[in-house]
Amino acid sequence: MARVLFINGGSEGHINPTIGVVQELISRGEEVVYFTFEDFRERIEKTGATVRTFDIQKFLKAFISGGRNYLLERINGLLHTADIVIPSVLEQIEGEHFDYIIHDSMFGCGYLLAQILKLPAINSCTSFAQTKATFDKMSEQLSNEIPKHIYDEFQSLTVMVKEKYDVEIHSPYEVFCNPAPLTIVYTAREFQPFNEAFDQTYKFVGPSISSRLTEESFDLTAIKGKKPIYISLGTVFNQAIDFYKLCFKAFGDTDHTVVMSIGKKAQISDLGNIPKNFIVKNYVPQTEVLKYTKLFITHGGMNSTNEGLYYGVPLIVIPQSADQPIIAEQVANIGAGIKLQMQSLTSNQLREATDHVLNRLSFHKAVANIRESFQKSGGYHQAVNEIFEFKRQYDI
Repeated sequence: MARVLFINGGSEGHINPTIGVVQELISRGEEVVYFTFEDFRERIEKTGATVRTFDIQKFLKAFISGGRNYLLERINGLLHTADIVIPSVLEQIEGEHFDYIIHDSMFGCGYLLAQILKLPAINSCTSFAQTKATFDKMSEQLSNEIPKHIYDEFQSLTVMVKEKYDVEIHSPYEVFCNPAPLTIVYTAREFQPFNEAFDQTYKFVGPSISSRLTEESFDLTAIKGKKPIYISLGTVFNQAIDFYKLCFKAFGDTDHTVVMSIGKKAQISDLGNIPKNFIVKNYVPQTEVLKYTKLFITHGGMNSTNEGLYYGVPLIVIPQSADQPIIAEQVANIGAGIKLQMQSLTSNQLREATDHVLNRLSFHKAVANIRESFQKSGGYHQAVNEIFEFKRQYDI
C-alpha cells in the first residue's frame, strides 16, 4: 500500500473525473489524502479518501487578482494562488510521508508542490492535453499586444516563488499545465487535437465516468422510450434565463420530449410558463439521462462533451467560456455535432440546427466511431492501471 497525495483545487469539471480514479485506487489498497475545496468534501469522502481543504474564497480572490483579459494574466493568477495553497498543504501534511503525488493539470500548484516535496508526480488532465510546443504555439497566437506590465508581473512572481519555495519556473507552460512524468488525459487520443504530438508519457484513458455519489433523485421512467433532447449549460455558466426561454420557443409544443437542467443558482419560477413537453430541473443525473438521449445541447465543457460522446449522443455545442470554444471546434471537426454562438442565437436557428443534426446520417456515424474509441479506452480502471505501471517504474 502506498500513500497518495492528491491536489485538486478545481471546479466540478476538474473533480468529477477523479472520483472513479480515487475509488479505484482505494479499492486496490492505496491510501489517498485529497486536498480540495470544502464544497467537494462530502463527494470525495464517499470514495474513502481523507479530505483536507484550503480556503476557496482566498483562492478565488488570488486567482482573479491576476486579471482575466489575457492568458498570461490567468497564469499570473495561478501564481498568486501559490501563497494560498502551498503553505496550507505543507502545514496540514507536516510530519507525514507520501509515496507519490497526483495533481490537477491547472489548479492547486501541483507542479510546484511536487518539486517542493520531491515526490514522483502524475498530472490529472481534465481538458485537452498540451505539450510545451502546442502550448507555446497557442500562446503565440494569443500574445498580440499584451501590455508589458503583465510580463513584468510574471517575472516578479517567478522570483517570489524561487525565493519562498526554492522552485524555479522556466516558462508559463509549467504554471498553466503543471507537467509531470506521467499525464492521465480523460479523453480518447482520437478526440485530442494534434494527437500525434503526444508521446507515451501521455495516457489517453477516455472519459472517467462513475457514480456522482449524490442523493438527488430523477424519475427516469418519465423519459424511457421517449428519446429526449437534453439541454444543459453545465455547473458554472448556467444562469441563462433568456436562453432557457429561447429553448421553450424552439421546442415547446413539438413532438420532442425535452429535459432541461438549469443549475442550482437559477430559479425555475423565473422561467414563466413551462411547455408540457419539457421536464425542467435544477439538477439532472446527466450520465443516466444521456443513456436515453437523442441529442445533447451543451455548453461544451470537457466532461459534458466526453459524457455525451461516450453514450453515442450527437451534440449541438454552444460554448460559453474557458476551453469550450476549442472543444466545440473539435466536435465539429470530427463530425459529431455542430457549433452555435449564444450571442446571435435565435429559436429558429436552434430548431433548424436540431433537425439538421438529427436527420443527417453522417453525424450519427461520426458519433458511433468516437463512442467506440471512448469505450475502448478504459476510463478510470485504465487510469489506475497506468498509475500502477508508473509506480513500478519508480519502484514505489
